[in-house]
Amino acid sequence: MSLHTPPSDHDTTQRLVKFAHACLAQGHTIDAIFLYQQGVYHASNHFDLPTDELQIPMLWQQLADQKINLMLCVTAAEKRGLDIKHTNVFNVAGLAEFAMLASDADKWIQFK
Repeated sequence: MSLHTPPSDHDTTQRLVKFAHACLAQGHTIDAIFLYQQGVYHASNHFDLPTDELQIPMLWQQLADQKINLMLCVTAAEKRGLDIKHTNVFNVAGLAEFAMLASDADKWIQFK
């Protein structure tokens, strides 16, 4: 899977998370979720969300707890000024690494 939208797009974020949990509940595996383009902002350390808003870091932690490799595109992150040394639950990776994973997968789903 890949996510291309920023954290402010709550609908897309929630669709991805619900889809991932549904896949896992049905016995499927998810090798990786790749944050790309504006999606890299999900790895930002600058979230200060009120308690009544969607708790995006908690959603990602839940997926990481399921042993899903959460990947952050290093190039997209650097272009947007993210600190790639402090990425919380995300692993810094290159687009080529994600392309290799996607080519081995039987399905790849983009959330835009």
